[in-house]
Amino acid sequence: MTAPRWRTLDLARGVAVIAMIVFHGLWDASHFGYAPQNLPWTPQVRFFGHAIAFAFLFIAGVALTLANADAIDWPRAARRLARVGAAALLVTFGTWLVFPGAYVFFGILHCIFAASLAGLAFLRAPWPLTLAAALLCFAAPAFLTSETFNASGLMWLGLGTRETLTQDWRPFFPWAGALLLGVAFARAPLPLRRRAAPQAAGEGLRAGALPMNERIAFLGRHSLNIYLLHQPLLFALFSALVFVAPPAPQPTGFLALCERRCVANGESQKTCRALCACTSREATRATGLSEASDDSERRRLLNDISRLCRERLQ
Repeated sequence: MTAPRWRTLDLARGVAVIAMIVFHGLWDASHFGYAPQNLPWTPQVRFFGHAIAFAFLFIAGVALTLANADAIDWPRAARRLARVGAAALLVTFGTWLVFPGAYVFFGILHCIFAASLAGLAFLRAPWPLTLAAALLCFAAPAFLTSETFNASGLMWLGLGTRETLTQDWRPFFPWAGALLLGVAFARAPLPLRRRAAPQAAGEGLRAGALPMNERIAFLGRHSLNIYLLHQPLLFALFSALVFVAPPAPQPTGFLALCERRCVANGESQKTCRALCACTSREATRATGLSEASDDSERRRLLNDISRLCRERLQ
């Protein structure tokens, strides 16, 4: 017998899938040189990406709760966790092959896996307690950060003081809060939740649903497979496009990276261009950079130079 589906969740997840493909299309266009290199790090695109991740985690929390409404179906939960965990490992391996210096070690799938384990513990808890736990997850990075969590085995918690270089970064704190929020929402006595009813896959189409809705719901029902396949397909498409219509050359190196990160922090393009030019110029004159004993010392000196340049430009 086909497992029941919650059509509203399939539609919501399908919309999130479409948004995800658009977001990664923008990222790939930037990576291959068809869009500005700093595009994925602009405030608007970063917010777009965060909203998509929040949606997937929230929906996962609601789905986890509805799937275990009467009693926790441990075999089904174990199968689901195994699929998500295996997919997360596949993403790690695949990105390690392509981006060995910035592979995904705790992205959205890793977070869904870990947060789902935590969510199972709250499926029978009062929904206000789950809501409080979600809020604590959101607040944790502002109050519980420590250098202790910079250790490689603890970095996934998201409470460290050091930035990490990775293609997708969704640490447990604060992102698990989105899934727990979904659990609390599904457990709360809301009219919207009471109206939701499970349907067998395809039932909406037989009942006369709009074809577009059915297509979107189809994407939602197969979101994990689409997640795993869409980026390799997009990469192949852009790789082929490079041979057919190569992109215009774009600036690379320190200045481009500096401006990209500066804009991502909310500064204007004009300010970032001046600040990064000053930092690059002064860094070439600084003897301490070449004499620094390790990367952390070089980063500290470079940050000092950048701070002096900012003061000079103000």
